[in-house]
Amino acid sequence: MKEYSITVVKTNNPNILKFETNHILVQRKNYEFKNIDDAKNSPLAQQLFHLPFIKTVYISGDFIGLERYDIVQWEDVKDEVAQQLVEYLNAGEPIVIEEDMDKPVPVTVYAEVTPNPSTMKFVVSKKIVASAFEFKNIDEARDSKLAMELFQFPFVKQVFIDENYVSVSKYEVAEWDDINIELREVIRNFIADGKEIVADNAKAIGAEAQVSETISAESTIALDETSQEIVDILEEYVKPAVASDGGNIMFQSYDVESKTVNVILQGACSGCPSSTFTLKNGIETMLKNMMGDKVNEVVALNG
Repeated sequence: MKEYSITVVKTNNPNILKFETNHILVQRKNYEFKNIDDAKNSPLAQQLFHLPFIKTVYISGDFIGLERYDIVQWEDVKDEVAQQLVEYLNAGEPIVIEEDMDKPVPVTVYAEVTPNPSTMKFVVSKKIVASAFEFKNIDEARDSKLAMELFQFPFVKQVFIDENYVSVSKYEVAEWDDINIELREVIRNFIADGKEIVADNAKAIGAEAQVSETISAESTIALDETSQEIVDILEEYVKPAVASDGGNIMFQSYDVESKTVNVILQGACSGCPSSTFTLKNGIETMLKNMMGDKVNEVVALNG
């Protein structure tokens, strides 16, 4: 059974709060419920409407959005609501009763080149996973049917799956012009058939670096102040740019004495010829500028 955790995220609208989950909640579409009658196909939304301050319920991908009436402030109730959601989800109760599950899901996939010539990024028109997963061989891919299917091709070296894309790294035996279309169709058809991308028991990468406001059944080990500051900078300034190239960067450790930051490069960034240059002239410079003498060097390891 899936073990859910909730991360509370503010939005531009002070009346609306997002409760992000570590698993995909619904596959088909986004849902908006204005009242308890409107929520007849969502047992979760119906339960939420028993809270007198809930005005609107949004359920989409990996989050639940809640709009409140002015009778309360989110600061007074958000923790209690988050805990109720965790308990509901971990009890295995239904979220939305989605109809027409046998019909293909409308989805498009397009290929995008990355700075790494051996890796191609296949971007999907919808969110497919809530966390990032990396599979370096077919044995590691046993928890992902999509990755298993891709490893049936002898030229596939690694598979990296993140929110709305799949990065595929190849061996030199094949050229992208010859395999690009075939891989894109395999990925598109797999997702359109509504198949499970990654199994519930698959281990996501970088789970230890999640933000501290996560509410879950188990407490997480807090990072020291400097390490947390580094994680925050990587999350806000570096990860979005790296993800756009089909890769991921993960904080590993910080050595106080040597002031060395160790990070792990994954996906298209792993083994990329330009990764070291980008790291030294981009990430390291950024951390030094933003953190002063707390950072002396950044060392990258290929995931």
